[in-house]
Amino acid sequence: MAFRARRLEEAKRLSTSNLELAWWVFMRVSGVMLVFLVLGHLYTRAVLFNFHHDLTYDVVARNMSTVTWKFYNWLLLFLSILHGTNGLRYIIDDYLPSPRARVWVKVIVYTLVFLVVVFGTISLWAWNYTPVR
Repeated sequence: MAFRARRLEEAKRLSTSNLELAWWVFMRVSGVMLVFLVLGHLYTRAVLFNFHHDLTYDVVARNMSTVTWKFYNWLLLFLSILHGTNGLRYIIDDYLPSPRARVWVKVIVYTLVFLVVVFGTISLWAWNYTPVR
């Protein structure tokens, strides 16, 4: 198993390219952003919108009809998928010894991730959120 850097100085020393260093920084920044995005999402749903009593289709449709909530949920979706995919890339590199197997597994994973991001984006932005009357 490869040694992973914990500090920026170690990451600069161990990285084989600037792209690898950028992914290392991305993992730290996106991890912190995801914590705040998830906590903000839970706070708004549980506290502001009274999650247990007022959670109906009409409330969700009204919230999701605004660009702000669509962007917030898209950012949560996109960052979590990209963060998880990069973590999976680390795992694939660490535990698959064959370079050929690594390439094929990554092709499959990246294809599935691309489809999830595309369909998630389409479902968030193209869906017609109209309240039921």
